[in-house]
Amino acid sequence: MFIVNESEREYRFGESGPKYLMKGPRMNFALVRFRPGEDFRAHYHEVMEEDFFILEGKVDIVVDGVKHVLSPGDLIHIEPKEVHYVNNPYRQPVKMVSTLAPFQEADKVEVDDPVY
Repeated sequence: MFIVNESEREYRFGESGPKYLMKGPRMNFALVRFRPGEDFRAHYHEVMEEDFFILEGKVDIVVDGVKHVLSPGDLIHIEPKEVHYVNNPYRQPVKMVSTLAPFQEADKVEVDDPVY
């Protein structure tokens, strides 16, 4: 058992990207923040499944070439090997929860960004 407060961790890229509150041993749990205009490279996972739950803002998540526009309260579940790309083309930051399971130290395969 452990307790961690969000204030004890930092976003990967200063004010944005993932902020891992837990990495392993069975799953990852992160807060993710993207400022307007930010995205990350399309990728998939060999073993891990990934969920995004939108807390604030609006975001585009492309899964296998299909664009999904998500808003607060929306959850998207992404299966292993589904290529996904996250983009914030909107005027306000997006904040979301990300979970990945089962935990794998290295399971991310980057691909060319999809066009949508």
